[in-house]
Amino acid sequence: MVELKTDTSIDAMYEAGQVVASALTAVRNAADVGVSLLELDGVARDVLRAAGASSPFLGYRPSFAPTPFPAVICASVNDAIVHGIPDTYRLRDGDLVSIDCGAELGGWVGDSAISFVVGTPRPADVRLIETAERALAAGIEAAVVGNRVGDIAHAIGTVCRAAGYGIPDGFGGHGIGRRMHEDPSVPNEGAPGRGMPLRHGMALAIEPMLTGDGTDGFHAAPDGWTLRTDDASRAAHAEHTVAIAESGPRVLTAREAP
Repeated sequence: MVELKTDTSIDAMYEAGQVVASALTAVRNAADVGVSLLELDGVARDVLRAAGASSPFLGYRPSFAPTPFPAVICASVNDAIVHGIPDTYRLRDGDLVSIDCGAELGGWVGDSAISFVVGTPRPADVRLIETAERALAAGIEAAVVGNRVGDIAHAIGTVCRAAGYGIPDGFGGHGIGRRMHEDPSVPNEGAPGRGMPLRHGMALAIEPMLTGDGTDGFHAAPDGWTLRTDDASRAAHAEHTVAIAESGPRVLTAREAP
């Protein structure tokens, strides 16, 4: 069941989304060679705490997970696609890092993700990240009243496949609002004109995930959470929480330009 949010509720979701945006900005600014993933998680915790927000990630345990998630960010490095658990790993020059973060504030949730390179970037990684951002922008552009969920999926998939990247099957975006994961599912590839119609008041987390070798294979790491590419190729992840409105898509987790 999809809950259509009032304009007032969307404004409240924006406040939660801006906490996420601040957390991601702070984490990115803190990420440097020698900094541990646990330290980055601590940076995000500080931002949430200062805003009076809680984390929808911390303690979350979906059906596939062997244990509750122990952190407020997902920190996925190099061949990790999503759901990386922050640990004592210290960032190295050239690491490709994807950070996913959520915040709950006033009963509403925001969710967003960014990818970036620490230190000296490889050109291939820059292209991969830029394509993830272009795919996200294409998905957002398709998130308009009168379109369908399949139009978002098609827009994302077209950008990813045209650039020669893989798309992990079965993982994508989702509805969001009072809970982090709500209906509908928003795939990263699909047929245009198919799926649920988009209506004013819907809120979606749109999140392309790309793998750099052009194949879609992945597997779960021993921790049961982290998804890694089968061939150790690198991956990138980009996400925004977006409200569907008659006036056009509203990005609730928009960040200030660095």
